[in-house]
Amino acid sequence: MRKLLEQCPACGGRLIVTGVCCESCSTEVRGRFAPGKLSSLTEEQLTFVQIFLRARGNLSEVEKVLGISYPTIRNKLDEIIKVLNRDPVDIPIEPNVDPERRTILEQVASGAVAPAEALERLRNLKGA
Repeated sequence: MRKLLEQCPACGGRLIVTGVCCESCSTEVRGRFAPGKLSSLTEEQLTFVQIFLRARGNLSEVEKVLGISYPTIRNKLDEIIKVLNRDPVDIPIEPNVDPERRTILEQVASGAVAPAEALERLRNLKGA
């Protein structure tokens, strides 16, 4: 699967995710979603993170696996930390969203409500 694009190929503007689809049941969810922090890493950086995690953070082990020096590993790690520490992009929820709907979406975003429960509550709003 391809990595999520971060910039518009036409103008270079920031892209946002506007829909997701379940591979199992084909349920589709539409909205405005911020991509996860790891999506801002390059393929090379993601590979490094995977190796780092498999080595349980042992830099000597990472050095053996990659065949690169300890200072190079530290530089790569510092580069990744810098990317991950950037301020998160704040994508507001559409202003014309029904207040009850907005509350449910915000609860899902904060982790207070499970997605399945939120989906049921949203379906009940439609029927009301």
